Amino acid sequence: MSALVTYQNYVHGQYISNGSGETFEVINPATGSVSYLVEVATDAVKQAAIDSAKAGFAVWSKMTPMERSRILLKAVALLREHNDELAAGEVLDTGKPWQEASVVDIVTGADSIEFFAGLAPSIEGNQQPVGEDFYYTRREPLGICAGIGAWNYPLQIACWKAAPALACGNVMIFKPSEETPRGAMRLAEIFTQAGVPDGVFNVVQGDGRVGAWLTTNDDIAKVSFTGEVGTGTKVMAAASSTLKEVTMELGGKSPLIIFNDADVDNAVSAAMLANFYTQGEVCTNGTRVFVQKDMYPQFIERLKQRTENNIVCGDPMDAETNFGALISRSHQQKVLEYIAIGQKEGATLLTGGTALQPENAPHGFFVAPTIFTDCTDDMTIAKEEIFGPVMSVFTFEDEQEVIQRANNTHLGLAAGVFTQDITRAHRVIHQLEAGICWINAYGASPAEMPVGGYKMSGIGRENGNETLKAYTQIKAVYVGMQPLESPF
Repeated sequence: MSALVTYQNYVHGQYISNGSGETFEVINPATGSVSYLVEVATDAVKQAAIDSAKAGFAVWSKMTPMERSRILLKAVALLREHNDELAAGEVLDTGKPWQEASVVDIVTGADSIEFFAGLAPSIEGNQQPVGEDFYYTRREPLGICAGIGAWNYPLQIACWKAAPALACGNVMIFKPSEETPRGAMRLAEIFTQAGVPDGVFNVVQGDGRVGAWLTTNDDIAKVSFTGEVGTGTKVMAAASSTLKEVTMELGGKSPLIIFNDADVDNAVSAAMLANFYTQGEVCTNGTRVFVQKDMYPQFIERLKQRTENNIVCGDPMDAETNFGALISRSHQQKVLEYIAIGQKEGATLLTGGTALQPENAPHGFFVAPTIFTDCTDDMTIAKEEIFGPVMSVFTFEDEQEVIQRANNTHLGLAAGVFTQDITRAHRVIHQLEAGICWINAYGASPAEMPVGGYKMSGIGRENGNETLKAYTQIKAVYVGMQPLESPF
């Protein structure tokens, strides 16, 4: 048996030793075996990352926006050139199917960098006369930003956080999830290859203790976090001790509302996409599917048939596989426990509900695509984010009823509405308490569109023009054109 590869932390354009040799294991979810080792960021590594980021900021923030844009666009070209290799790494780390990662994960990450690289030269302030005098404003970078990523879209999330930060002239220290640490390291290598100055994008590795250090460090001006609500509240509380700016992209329990006049096959496609894509490990997933009563019989018949016949579970690197493994054995067990709770509380198990052992990946952390019917709003599976392939289906009578029920949650990340009535579509969407909404679509999240949640689902936005405000600060400059009047 060959020795496992050990990766180090990426600081100032190169990998550096942590000096202690302390490492953690990274498991392939589809096999249950160790893929590689990663060195934990020690105090020496953390200090080196801060020192490096300060040096990088001194160089990067003084470049013209056009110069920064050109360099970032080179990184985009490299990401696209290495798409297949990078996607394979994501599959091995996350357990998601190759057919997803190869066309979504790297592509959408590169799109975000390309979008913000294009916006960089257009960042501007304004000027306004005040009597004979005038003032003007400048949008200036914040300084060192911290990015803390999640494990479901490792490289994409690293791109989504780095893109606006770097385009605005900031630098970033990024901590990926310890379960999927490889994508951010490869992004750092690509930035260096593209000509991004050393120190502009450093990667530190480790668990929540490294994240906690980032959120309290005095030298860091902003924290952007993607993850679960409980962790997000802790990150925000810690960041408040130094009045850091924060962006929080947290969890959801999102409603997907299907009216009687919807195209039934399109609605079934949406429900499956909104629950089984990336084996259910997507924060925006529409896990509460509300179906109007007259539509319900044909909807549920087609949903069951397609779920049982069209899903191919197995080795995620197999091009035919469209349903992969959950991130870890503990997460697999958590999802199975939620399924057991659903049955205990009286929901009807329509299909699924078990762990799977596909022939070509018998040791992976798989859970069958699971659908519950006869659900009520007070059930645990209807209230708590499961983050797995578990769909709860509800029926409703009328519009106002379903709006009230859809909003009856402390979360508010996403929502979808399916109807052929254009006025109803907009009327309902406008009343849903969610930050990302779709009409006759689900899950699409282009770089041009802001992403973020209402209520406990987050603060701030990622992607879209709106994000530039979150990575710059306004400086107002008053210019006196007349001799200064003074009573002294």
